[in-house]
Amino acid sequence: MRYLPVLGLALFLPFAQPVLADAEVVPATITVTGEGQVQAAPDLATVSLGVTTTGETAAVAMEANSAALTAVMERIKAAGIEDRDVQTSNLSLNPNWQQPDASQPAKITGYVASNQLTLRVRELAKLGGILDAAIGDGANTLNGISFGLDDPEPAMNKARVDAVQKAKARAELLVGAAGVKLGRIVSMSESGGYNPGPMPMYRMAEAAADAVPVAAGEVGLTASVTITFEIAQ
Repeated sequence: MRYLPVLGLALFLPFAQPVLADAEVVPATITVTGEGQVQAAPDLATVSLGVTTTGETAAVAMEANSAALTAVMERIKAAGIEDRDVQTSNLSLNPNWQQPDASQPAKITGYVASNQLTLRVRELAKLGGILDAAIGDGANTLNGISFGLDDPEPAMNKARVDAVQKAKARAELLVGAAGVKLGRIVSMSESGGYNPGPMPMYRMAEAAADAVPVAAGEVGLTASVTITFEIAQ
């Protein structure tokens, strides 16, 4: 019985040896960014226009506004713009305050009604005629035109591929200059979208003028890709 503790100690000695874990080696990495851009002819225009009217009373101002806007919308729809491409973006009715003399309190001299529409024009050849017709029927506010693509995904995919290729080429150049080689991809992230180009040119139509001239130009799509590579020693 006196030998049991000794035997037990001998049995457990192998398990009492310290275990030394190898220190984890973190590979060196390099992070680069590549930007790809594609230019494309737009096939979609977004127009913001509207009608602003005044009246002695709020009812008169709104009634005049509604009549003018109804005429504008009828002409727009007659030009082939579908209901899904016409949206009211802003409707307001405000008093017109005037204070001719600082010694007197401001008074309401009338009301201003404004109704703004956002249109999507899918046939750009009709854009000038649509603007001309809308202005001729009472639209007296034109806030701007922007151009884009109805389906930007194919063009964006080309920009993404270009961005990845440029990022990889940059990484290979840098590690090559350092005398090492590029390893596997550790992470990748993307950002991008429309690249704002020059604003389109337009003018208000005159009584006997032709359709409002509009130049669509091109739209740019930009993709930016950030990639982290391991560096192979």
